[in-house]
Amino acid sequence: MTVAMPGGIDPVEYTAPMPDYAMLDDTQTESLAGFDLIIDVRSPGEYAEDHLPGAINLPVLSDDERVRVGTVYKQISTFDARREGAALVTRNIGHHLETELAGLPKKSRLLLYCWRGGMRSRSMALVLSAVGWKISLLRGGYRTWRREVVAQLEHSDAPLPFILIDGQTGTAKTAILHQLAARGAQVLDLEGLALHRGSAFGDFAATPQPSQKRFETLIWEGLRGMDLTRPVYVEAESNMVGRRQLPARIWAAMKAAPRIAIAAPIAARAEYLVEAYPDLVSDTAKLNASLDQLASRHAKTLIARWRELHSVGQFRELAAELISAHYDAAYNRAREHREDEPVLILRSEALDAAGIGALAAAILEAGIKP
Repeated sequence: MTVAMPGGIDPVEYTAPMPDYAMLDDTQTESLAGFDLIIDVRSPGEYAEDHLPGAINLPVLSDDERVRVGTVYKQISTFDARREGAALVTRNIGHHLETELAGLPKKSRLLLYCWRGGMRSRSMALVLSAVGWKISLLRGGYRTWRREVVAQLEHSDAPLPFILIDGQTGTAKTAILHQLAARGAQVLDLEGLALHRGSAFGDFAATPQPSQKRFETLIWEGLRGMDLTRPVYVEAESNMVGRRQLPARIWAAMKAAPRIAIAAPIAARAEYLVEAYPDLVSDTAKLNASLDQLASRHAKTLIARWRELHSVGQFRELAAELISAHYDAAYNRAREHREDEPVLILRSEALDAAGIGALAAAILEAGIKP
């Protein structure tokens, strides 16, 4: 290509580099680690539902634009949809080059993917490879990653070295997990990944739970970074954490795992719950919404009493009554269906920082094997 120069300067011969990008066939940790940047070019809505570990979102079509192109495709023609899409994609790639990618070093290695490795990722690869970056495309796109997650969490029956931390509501199981992690143990915090504390009072109002797909990705991302020849400590749960279901392999491993039971007096548990649930202490509307979920299981007079205890600031009394009248009964019913006994029972009179630390130390000292 000849480029005309101003002021009578001789024309400059410019040869544009041919697009050059490689194909990646797997999503193993070692493979993904070889890239400086992983770019999900799908729409923000698709990205929010789930994405590869470490990926950022540089969409070539927004959610609205994607719908718009799809409507043209269905109602007019493939040609018109491609023309419309090309204009939008070109504009959006240009925006990314001028913003998020503006300072990216020349030697950077980039991995791009869309839903199935089609036109969206190839369009961006065409431009970015012409700029001079080393580009790879994930063959099969996001679906390649999703197939790995499903294969590992739903269809695999390979055992997992789980040890359950069990105990009645308010026995600081989540805090114990965190202390185990701080001491170098491997921990899979399902409630943390699900953004839910696992009860009628367990949701975080300001932060919605991840999608089911995202929850599963986070589980597998955590597991595949662990040494599965060593124990992995997991909090005992039902097969649902809020509105998210545990994958089949995780649930099977939990049911087969040895249990360490934590026991503490109701007063200590109530004290811990007040500290662990500050949002319910401060947010009357949220507390009342949670109590509404219990209305079918308890007398109206009891629900009214619990509302009154909250309204006058008797939070520890409220927590203690919820433990004795609701949670312990539900826990005992659930454990009636288990034939195994805990391999270890640890008791603590206090569930403050010192007590929780002592419980974590005792768990590790016991050396329970999966």
